[in-house]
Amino acid sequence: MRIRFLEIAEIELDEAIQYYNYQVAGLGDDFLTEVLDTLDRIARFPEAWHPCSKRTRRCQTRRFPYGIIYQIRKAEILVIAVANLHREPDYWEDRL
Repeated sequence: MRIRFLEIAEIELDEAIQYYNYQVAGLGDDFLTEVLDTLDRIARFPEAWHPCSKRTRRCQTRRFPYGIIYQIRKAEILVIAVANLHREPDYWEDRL
């Protein structure tokens, strides 16, 4: 299934990669790999993850405190947010 990001979700991903690379060289690359692995799990089992609302779900990364917030559409999975789970919960809801 095709995966598409909202522009703001792409920005969140880029900022998190930069943040982790600033903390430790290469850690941002590890974060990106973890996100890609999470997206692969979502694509294989889109309805297996925690529902946040009727159409929206969240799949947590394994190593980092992030969740991928997404919706299952007809021909794609739309990533709403790459959410730091230590932030204010549900800050992304106005994107729906």
